[in-house]
Amino acid sequence: MDCQDYITVAPERKRGQHLQREDRGAIQCLKREGYSNRAISQKLNCSPSTIANELKRGTPCRKSKKGRAPGYSAKRGETVYKANRKHAKRRHKLAHCTRFMTWTVEKVRTEKWSLDACVGHARLHKLFPEDQMVCTRTLYNELWAGNLPLSVTEVPEALKRKQAKEKHPRMNKKVYGKSIDERPEIAALRVEEGHWEGDTVVGKRDGKESVVLSLVEKVTEAYLAFRIPSKTSEAVTAAMKNLRAEYGDKFPQVFKTITVDNGSEFADFAQTETWGSKVYFAHPYSSWERAQNERHNGLFRAFAPKGVSMEQFSDEYILMAADKLNGRPRKKLGYYTPEELFDKFLDRVYQL
Repeated sequence: MDCQDYITVAPERKRGQHLQREDRGAIQCLKREGYSNRAISQKLNCSPSTIANELKRGTPCRKSKKGRAPGYSAKRGETVYKANRKHAKRRHKLAHCTRFMTWTVEKVRTEKWSLDACVGHARLHKLFPEDQMVCTRTLYNELWAGNLPLSVTEVPEALKRKQAKEKHPRMNKKVYGKSIDERPEIAALRVEEGHWEGDTVVGKRDGKESVVLSLVEKVTEAYLAFRIPSKTSEAVTAAMKNLRAEYGDKFPQVFKTITVDNGSEFADFAQTETWGSKVYFAHPYSSWERAQNERHNGLFRAFAPKGVSMEQFSDEYILMAADKLNGRPRKKLGYYTPEELFDKFLDRVYQL
């Protein structure tokens, strides 16, 4: 029975492709028949220089002037071609950026920087030549491939990619103050400094012990963290009074609005409005309404892991951890640090 889809005519060779074994066999036969390089190239649909290079590749060197000159061998040409291809691989991207990699590993381990922060900071301040660096995507790919002197656990950002959940805000059962629905739209747009989000970071959940009160400014991403003796409204109020004493009359300009959750520790937080600030409460079980604060609390966990009692850390250590985060370059800030941008904001406030 005939096969309708079978053909015996070889497909035409596309110009620009490497020569195949069959092409080398054809070159050997045509050359023995006396064809010129240009005539062979027309039959194989390639450049005459390709034929010349192939003849040179597959013709052994003449060892003496006696006897016949060696001719082209398709087998030898194929062998030399494969040997050359083994050495034609591109050098590994990390081979030419040893200094940058050493600096990046040090920043990740000592300063807890992300890989993207390392790349952005180095480019912004031109610490290394551009051809001696790699991009963020390459760093993460090499990290997962095991080609970096870092483990994935040393880069917690690589393990925190979660799918977004449906957001259905619930109604507040406890009414501590104004709802986030009443908050001015400018606070969510992140175009004006002075709008903050707050929360507490807990060590061990059982028993009453020290926790950390955290605040993050939404534009500069400046992060404040204070260890307070307990997760109570009294402890939070005392910490806010100390913060108000530090900024004095400028407190309402620095803290225009503060958004917190509905935890019992914020039961008296609305009293902050007597100092000129506006306080708003997010919906219960709606952490995405304070996404920046949740994000920074996650970064803070690199210094105070979950399940570890906050009693093990001193007040100075908590402040040092916040300073480390504020000194870390951020991609969304143009690889400037929150500390640099927050200092500029304070300069404008105190110049008024």
